[in-house]
Amino acid sequence: MTVHAVIIVIVQIALLGIGTWLIVIDARTHRLPNRIVLPTLAALLALVILEALLTARTGPLIGALLGMLILGGFYAALRLVSRDGMGGGDVKLAAVIGLVLGRHGWQALAVGAASAFVLGALYALILMALRRADRSTRIAFGPWMIVGAVLGVAAA
Repeated sequence: MTVHAVIIVIVQIALLGIGTWLIVIDARTHRLPNRIVLPTLAALLALVILEALLTARTGPLIGALLGMLILGGFYAALRLVSRDGMGGGDVKLAAVIGLVLGRHGWQALAVGAASAFVLGALYALILMALRRADRSTRIAFGPWMIVGAVLGVAAA
């Protein structure tokens, strides 16, 4: 295993830890704190830029930046359409997830993004079927975004 591959594995493990932390926080409080999400985004941006400089490969950097803009932009548009739906933390987390998935490729981005919505919808439908929620119940979406991202990376 190359040093590059080891670093990628270490970063993925760290992201798994941060993701788990965010799942717990969002499930309990319906918040994705800037003090966690924004430094994660900054660190990942620095890492993909450093990777591009050290490996002289710009493909992963371009994919990461496009993924960040596409997924972050999509969630920002959803937030503009419905202020009661997506929160600002979801938009910032989408930028982080888009960066990670975009670095892994378009398939990872598509699977990760779609999985979040499918899993979140299934969860909501199950809660509604059990009469533990209705159409106005707020459900934390960050956990489903993170699980979707893990599925996207696994699919890549």
